[in-house]
Amino acid sequence: MLALLGLAISCKSPETNTDIPEEEIKPLTLTDEELKDKVLGMLVGSAIGDAMGAPTEMWSREMISAEYGFVQDLDSMVREVSPEGIWKANLPAGGTTDDTRWKKLAFEYLAGENPKTLDPKQFASHILAQFDGYLAEYKTIESETAEPFEANSLKVGWLQEWAKAARPYVKNDLNGYQIGLSTFYGGEMVCAGLLYAPAIGAFFPENPEKAYSEAFKLALFDIGYAKDITALSAAMTSAAMKKEATQADVLDVLRSVDPEKYYGARLVGRSSYRILQTALQIVQEAKTTNEAKFTTEEERFAKAQTWTPEYLQPVFEQLDQHLQDMPFHAGEIHLQVLTAMIFADFDFEKTLIFLVNYGRDNDTTAAIAGGILGAYFGFDRLPEQMKNQVLEVNKNELDIDLVELSENMTENLLRRYK
Repeated sequence: MLALLGLAISCKSPETNTDIPEEEIKPLTLTDEELKDKVLGMLVGSAIGDAMGAPTEMWSREMISAEYGFVQDLDSMVREVSPEGIWKANLPAGGTTDDTRWKKLAFEYLAGENPKTLDPKQFASHILAQFDGYLAEYKTIESETAEPFEANSLKVGWLQEWAKAARPYVKNDLNGYQIGLSTFYGGEMVCAGLLYAPAIGAFFPENPEKAYSEAFKLALFDIGYAKDITALSAAMTSAAMKKEATQADVLDVLRSVDPEKYYGARLVGRSSYRILQTALQIVQEAKTTNEAKFTTEEERFAKAQTWTPEYLQPVFEQLDQHLQDMPFHAGEIHLQVLTAMIFADFDFEKTLIFLVNYGRDNDTTAAIAGGILGAYFGFDRLPEQMKNQVLEVNKNELDIDLVELSENMTENLLRRYK
């Protein structure tokens, strides 16, 4: 990490891999069982992060502390339903939001695709098929009460913005697509592709360059450097799936993979790389602050092991200086995810505890980090109680069978790679 920090703050321009053949598929070094473990780990790890953040999504730190204290585990959701949030009120601990629904949608799409190359029009059509199915379902409802209509409205509302851009894209209507994209959620640089980027990364294991290129193509709803952030998140997930992956393997992606030549952008350069530099500097300064605050080695070790609001306060305060207008801004989310992972030294639970207690769009940040680290550690090494609870609640309460989704996509990968 210190070596990476040195690279980040040096004046030397990073060397990048730019010539990646479109059809390149590298042989896997993972065994079949290792691949299954990492794919399921990515999906369940992301769902754990989503479930941890869901009860307090978009809350301030003060609200989180007052209602839940210092969050370190899964909690039940006593909150209203919404298209992007929970669809079922008062979900038990382990329930999830649109972050997991997007992984489900992506996994269902990828279960039938060829990993040599993905077609963004097919992906857009897959989203539209889901949306049009919700519209058709709405028309068949026969009820004298409002509840069935309200429940279906949540589904329609979830994808209506996406459909406005996807439909003209599929029809080759360039002007319509530009309008749909430019007005997507009000024209903000929201974290659209980040909702499904880890799934794309899992589909191209051990091949971050390929994962980047394919995720970039499927980042149909991102604008500006949000497309780069989406593709990098997929590439980090892919790197995390390497056999015996290291932290350096995952973090090096952020400086070495740039097939779209963002580093060469005149005047601006690569915004996502500056975000990495900021994250590294925040971590360094916060750790220096804590070393001064906790004077003995025993005290510093104890605080670092257990984590407390006091220990996290210096890094939280620095992140506060980089907030965007919207909590779901892609750049803000990327900064929080990187800072949490680096500060926690890639510890799965500590990373999620960091992100959930920080607040803002904490179910999404925790879902992204949980997906990357879930791929890194694999399903077997995820916290036992958390993963079992998330599997059970998603299957029984939300009709999302994470194991089946993972098995279907993994079987497709194994057929294609063999």
